[in-house]
Amino acid sequence: MTASQESGVAAPAPTPNKTSQGVKRLFRRAFEPFWVIPAMWCIGALIAGVLVPSLDSTLSQYVPLLFQAGPEGARTFLSSIAGAMISVTGLVFSITIVVLQLASSQFSPRVLRTFLDERVPQFTLGIFTASYVYALTLMRSVAGTPVDGASSVPQIGVTISFLLVLLSVGIFLAFIHHITQAISVDTIIQTVGKETGLLLKRSAKAREESSTLTNGIEEQRGAAHTVVSPTGGYLNYVDAHGLISLAEKHVVHIELLHPLGTYLVENEPMAIVHGGTDHPSVDWGKKISQEMEVGWRRTMEQDISFGLRQLVDIADKALSPGVNDPTTAIQVIDQLHTLLADLAPRVDPSPARTDSQGTTRLTMAKWGFGDVLDLCVDEIAHWGASSIQVPRRLDLMLEQLSATASPKHREALEEKRFQVAQKANSAQSA
Repeated sequence: MTASQESGVAAPAPTPNKTSQGVKRLFRRAFEPFWVIPAMWCIGALIAGVLVPSLDSTLSQYVPLLFQAGPEGARTFLSSIAGAMISVTGLVFSITIVVLQLASSQFSPRVLRTFLDERVPQFTLGIFTASYVYALTLMRSVAGTPVDGASSVPQIGVTISFLLVLLSVGIFLAFIHHITQAISVDTIIQTVGKETGLLLKRSAKAREESSTLTNGIEEQRGAAHTVVSPTGGYLNYVDAHGLISLAEKHVVHIELLHPLGTYLVENEPMAIVHGGTDHPSVDWGKKISQEMEVGWRRTMEQDISFGLRQLVDIADKALSPGVNDPTTAIQVIDQLHTLLADLAPRVDPSPARTDSQGTTRLTMAKWGFGDVLDLCVDEIAHWGASSIQVPRRLDLMLEQLSATASPKHREALEEKRFQVAQKANSAQSA
C-alpha cells in the first residue's frame, strides 16, 4: 500500500470560525519545537535574576525564613547551584538521547515524535537550565560591602534560588519515573493509540455530516485549471472551510487529488479547479496552497492513518526474526481493534463538501474503511503468518468487528478474514 493509500478516512470538518481555528493552530505550532519551553524558562530566569534584587530592600522584612549568610557565603551557595544544575542538565539531556535511541531501534523511528512532544522532558530541562541561568544572573547583585545601608546580599533572590533547587529535585524524580514508564512498549502503544483515538473522535462530526451529503456534484464542472504542488513533502493539513469559502467566492468547484498523508512531488498536480471564468486573474496555486500544508515529515494533526502506521510499524518490528516478540504484536492488534471498532459501524463519508447554500464546492480525495483495514491487517498478517498467536488474534478481531459493522464493511471484513486464514495456512504448510 502506498503512502496515499494509508491516508485517514475522515476529512477535517469545516469550522465555523476560521480565525479562531487559525489562532489555535498557530499557538499549537509555536509550542511544538522541543526547545521552546526550555528557552522560555531561561528567559524568565534571566529576567527574574535582574529584577528580584531590586525588590529585596522593600520586601525582605515581610518574608520569613530568608537566606542569612553574608556575601561570601551567598557567592559560594550560588556558584554551587550553578555548577550542580549544569551538570545535572547534561545528565538529563544524555538520558533523553539514550531513550530516543532505544525507542528508535527497538520500536520505530516514527515514534520519536511522541517523546519529543511530551512536556515532562521539556519542563525538566527548562527548570534545570533556568536554575543555572538564575543563579549566574543573581551573582551579579552580590556586593562585597553594604550599599546605601542595605544588605549587600539579595536575600529574597538567594532564597528563590534555593527553592528552585528543591523544585529541580522534585522534577528530577518525576523525570526518572516518566522515562522508566516511557520506554515501556505498553506505554508507547497506549500513547499512540490514545492520540489516534482522540483524532478519530474529533473527526466523528465530519463523518456524520458528510454521510448526509449527496454524492453528485451540483456545480457544473466546466473549464478546468490544474494546480500543482509548490514544494515536495507530505500533505499534512487541509483547511476544508477555507477551500469552500474560496470556491464559493469565485463560483468554482475545487477537487483535491490526494488524501492526507500523501507524499507530493514538487510540481505534481494536487488539485483541479472546475468552472469559473476568472482563472487568468486568480493565482490558484497560491490561494489553494495557503489552505493546505505540505511538510517534510508526516504529522497526526489530521492524518489518522499516520497513527495507524506507527502502530503497525511497532508490530512489524516485533515480528521480525531479530526481535521475535509476538506478544507485542498482539498488544498492537488490541489497540487497532479498539480504533477499528469506532469505524466499522459507520458508513464511509462522502468526499463532497457543500457551502451554506447546499452547493458542492469541494471534493476531497480519501480512502474508505477497506483501505484502512488493509493498512491495519495486511502487513501484520504477512509477517505474523507463522506465529501461533497472531493469526488467531487477527481472526478474532475481524470476527468481532463483523458483528457490529455496517453491511458493506462486513463484506470487507469477511474477505480479509479469509485472506488472513489463507496466509496462516500457507505459512504452516511451508
